[in-house]
Amino acid sequence: MNCTNYWQQAKNYLTEKDNVLAYLISSYPSEIMINYNDAFLTLVKAIIGQQISVNAANAISERLESLLGNISIKNYLAADEKALRQCGLSRQKVSYITNICQGFEQGVLNPQTWEEMSDIEVSKELTSIKGIGPWTAQMFLIFYLHRPDIFPVSDLGLINAIQHHYGKEKPLTKEQIVELSKPWKPYRTVATWYLWRSLDPLPVQY
Repeated sequence: MNCTNYWQQAKNYLTEKDNVLAYLISSYPSEIMINYNDAFLTLVKAIIGQQISVNAANAISERLESLLGNISIKNYLAADEKALRQCGLSRQKVSYITNICQGFEQGVLNPQTWEEMSDIEVSKELTSIKGIGPWTAQMFLIFYLHRPDIFPVSDLGLINAIQHHYGKEKPLTKEQIVELSKPWKPYRTVATWYLWRSLDPLPVQY
């Protein structure tokens, strides 16, 4: 699965609608959001990325991959908790990822139905698992399901990027940020990705 079926159309649309986004889009002409095509891996990376920097999250992910060889449910459940903690995972995040493993194994998370479900329906299923909150569900909708109009307004990186590019005179409120995003519909996922990209040395990837 990839998002190329709407990415170019979204770039054209956003370029016409917003001068800042037009500049950002032109700054990264060959880059595009990619998909690991692995629902469990995307959720693990989103859990790792909760409330830490992109660089810190990447470092933990690399150590976890080195430990497990392949970040899979089977390998994760077979790993020693102490070894998982040594990768940089907090006790809480170790527990959250275990919950996700069990969610897949018990059929609480049902990948076969997600394509037919709305954003809200998928989010409701995901957030039934302890450890998956609204932000993690939004990252999943963006990076695994490639839903085109996700706007994670509570994401600190997105807030910082919008503040940097649009709020130079004074801090913007959450309400102002939501209002600012309205012209970007129905492609706020793509707008979000380029705003993230403008602040990070590497593309954000979950």
